[in-house]
Amino acid sequence: MIALLCLLLYGRPADTARLTLPQVVDLAKRNSIDARQAITTRKTKYWQYRTYRSNYQPQLSMTGTVPAYTKSYTEVVQPNGTILFQPVYYDNSTLTFNFSQSIAATGGSIYGTTQLQRFDDFDRKNILYEGVPYGIGYSQPLFQYNQLRWDKRIEPLKFNESKQAYIEAQEKIAVTAEGYFFDLLLAQVNLRVAETNRRNTEKILSVAQIKYGLGKVSRNEILQLQLEQVNTEKAVGIARRDVEVATLALRTYTGEDSADAIVLTVPDVISQVTISTEKVLEEAYANRSDAIAFIRRINEAKRDVALAKGQNGFTATLTANLGYSNTGPTIPDVYRSPQDQQLVQLQFNIPILDWGRARARTRTAEANEQLMEYTVEQDKLVFKQQIVTQVTLFNMMKDQVGLTERADSIASDKYEIARQRYLLGDLSITDLSIAFQENDQAQRDYVSALRDFWGAYYQLRYLSLYDFERNEKIKYN
Repeated sequence: MIALLCLLLYGRPADTARLTLPQVVDLAKRNSIDARQAITTRKTKYWQYRTYRSNYQPQLSMTGTVPAYTKSYTEVVQPNGTILFQPVYYDNSTLTFNFSQSIAATGGSIYGTTQLQRFDDFDRKNILYEGVPYGIGYSQPLFQYNQLRWDKRIEPLKFNESKQAYIEAQEKIAVTAEGYFFDLLLAQVNLRVAETNRRNTEKILSVAQIKYGLGKVSRNEILQLQLEQVNTEKAVGIARRDVEVATLALRTYTGEDSADAIVLTVPDVISQVTISTEKVLEEAYANRSDAIAFIRRINEAKRDVALAKGQNGFTATLTANLGYSNTGPTIPDVYRSPQDQQLVQLQFNIPILDWGRARARTRTAEANEQLMEYTVEQDKLVFKQQIVTQVTLFNMMKDQVGLTERADSIASDKYEIARQRYLLGDLSITDLSIAFQENDQAQRDYVSALRDFWGAYYQLRYLSLYDFERNEKIKYN
């Protein structure tokens, strides 16, 4: 029957694109707006991940104020406590190089600096340099939320999730393209069936009119055949409209514009593929972005608890640095025998009275964590049930295609026998119409069964990110 349906779709203009289901899917993955959006989203997630990674790399920056020219009046407090406004006329330029390195394990950071400052007093024709040849220090938050450590747990999960989401987006495009493919295929089959029925009805009507002239058929049968002819004309017009609409939809989605007409090849059933629920579940948990998201969402809830606890209670920051500084009339004087400088300080915050706000924030975060655990468990059940249902549906559709193909073959033979019997005068017009309708419906049912089968198959690919024909994980560059 597949060969017959393919033959029904031929006879098109020379400038015709004959496409298979895999070719349509490939066109959609390359040209559709959905494909471009998926690529853009993947790039965005990649650069977000690169931004995260840069937080753990050494940072080097240069800051400066050159020039810092001032000519004005400024207030000056006198020894007796009075204020005089004195003219000032100077330039105070600075240049600083800073280095820092974050430490994810502790949340602290090591930093270093070197600085040079030049002060030009234009009123007194005086130049003075001040600088820090080098300085190094360490800052360590105590009893606080460590964002670097939590980012290290969560951001790689987000990145891996985005990579699998891109593959899912590609497979979702395949599901959508398959729908457009069968919309057009069914419309083309309906058109060819309608055209065939019109030709057959015309032939039967011409024979019936001859018989009518001989008095072998009634006027009622002639009228019935004329009505059938009108109906076939209407069916051809409707089918042509449906073909145009479906063709435009397919072109719009896939970007296929290389030919004036599109003729689709009826796909075969991949009967050799056996898909088990256990295999699909195994691949889904290994490949799907949802499986990674289950872990990420739990970690994010735990992070929020750590953040709430880190913002409550006693917090402190220990800072220590040492280095050298000097001043002089020239730049070499700054670096000649510099004086050492040291700093150690502990800044802390102890809430004394907050009316239970800190406790409430912590309890809220802990309740949200528990709620997230329940939500994820529910999502896992839905995740599993969706796959089990889809595998069952696929296996049912696989059997259904065979049955509908057999029914189509029987209905076709029955219609041909009925047509011949009517021409021989051995069958009523009512029985011929019944065989006529059964044959049309059987052909449509077969294409619909193929649609259900391939829809279930591509949906399984989407749910598992696994190619069951090649027995390998689905990957895209």
